[in-house]
Amino acid sequence: MTATSSSLRSRSMELLMEYQRTRSHKTRNQLVQINAGLVRKVAHRVSHQCAEPYEDLEQIGYMGLIRAIERFNPSQGCAFSSFAVPYIRGEMLHFLRDRGSALKVPRRWQDLQKEGTRLRMDLTRDLGRQPSERELSAALGISLDEWQEVKVAVKNRLPLSLDATVQQMESSVTLGETLPDQHYLTLQRLEEDRQQLQRALNQLEDKTRAAVEFVFFNELSRKEVAERIGVSPMTVTRRIQRGLEQMMTFLQVQALQSDS
Repeated sequence: MTATSSSLRSRSMELLMEYQRTRSHKTRNQLVQINAGLVRKVAHRVSHQCAEPYEDLEQIGYMGLIRAIERFNPSQGCAFSSFAVPYIRGEMLHFLRDRGSALKVPRRWQDLQKEGTRLRMDLTRDLGRQPSERELSAALGISLDEWQEVKVAVKNRLPLSLDATVQQMESSVTLGETLPDQHYLTLQRLEEDRQQLQRALNQLEDKTRAAVEFVFFNELSRKEVAERIGVSPMTVTRRIQRGLEQMMTFLQVQALQSDS
């Protein structure tokens, strides 16, 4: 591992830990930029197995990367790259399934798969046990990485089950788990909006915040609010107007910072 890649991994883990605490859009965007190479690598491999353009697969892959960032727990001790790749690839496979695009397997890989099946039987007989994938790839005269790609390509040519495991890790991940959960995403967006709104409310002066909360959250009349906080109904109206303007300004600044 080079010093640069080690530094990037260290920085990525720092940001992942920060994102788990803050859920900051800015931090998430930084994580996407740092880990964009994972998306490009997976998109390059998948693009050689289907007819879809590389650029389309890359854009879809970023959705998988964001989903991985949302679900990653730094305390589990798993490398983020190992965790993220199944989500990235799963998003692309989901896209291909929706488009009705069949994965194409190079003729050489089809031949290697058939030869690998024959060699597995021979090696099992000769060794008295199942050969390891490394032993099998060596017998085929190819690298272990290429043999893994051959197996994945042939497997993915078949209809996909949402219960299929896309990668074995400390905690197995199924293809279904890598697909977007729209209900979950909606709840997550609502929670993000709620937190942003609460932060904006916290910026207000106490009586102004109370006026806004009583009117919009507790559905009290301005007269009832005036009695509770000890001001006139007209003052309540002015406080609410000023409070909403201040909150809008705060939220606009936060949105700009998230996009930067």
